[in-house]
Amino acid sequence: MKLSKKGEYALRSLINLGIAAEVGRSLVQVAELAENEQLPAKFLEQIMQLLKEAGLVESERGKFGGYRLAKPTKKITIGEVVRLIDGPLAPIGCVSQSAYEKCTCPDEAHCGLRMLMLDVRNAIAGILDRYSLADVVEVTLRKMRRDEVPLPFSQALVPGRAACQVSARSLDLPDLKPVAGLLSQLFPDYSI
Repeated sequence: MKLSKKGEYALRSLINLGIAAEVGRSLVQVAELAENEQLPAKFLEQIMQLLKEAGLVESERGKFGGYRLAKPTKKITIGEVVRLIDGPLAPIGCVSQSAYEKCTCPDEAHCGLRMLMLDVRNAIAGILDRYSLADVVEVTLRKMRRDEVPLPFSQALVPGRAACQVSARSLDLPDLKPVAGLLSQLFPDYSI
């Protein structure tokens, strides 16, 4: 399973809408979402429409319109979003729970590859379905506050200057470390 750009942009946008709600913003325009995450606005508009059709976001039209989450962040799992945008989590069709496809192997019940890929599918689904958008938003905000990064969509942010641009310059993080993951932020003693 590889997260597509569409899936990545959808998740990043939902996280930002969750952050916006936490800092008291009721609506966020696509242009703001695109600027904050340095995403192509036209492509993001298509993604937001798909999220709207799925009932994850809602919109208001007009000059001061924009998008907001349609339901609480605790009720949106990361797995739900990934499946919506990118389809089944299974690396091969014969282990998919939602889109099973018979494989070419003559004995599915004893296929070593199928057993291995089932473990891969279960591990991915276990993590993505365990965490909600609320978990990701909470950890993101905690880290931003800890590192004194201006929160996006808040009054403290200088207009025209995206928080991600500020954080990339102010935090000189050359390598992504295992302890930088979501699980280690929620459970400091957790290791894989």
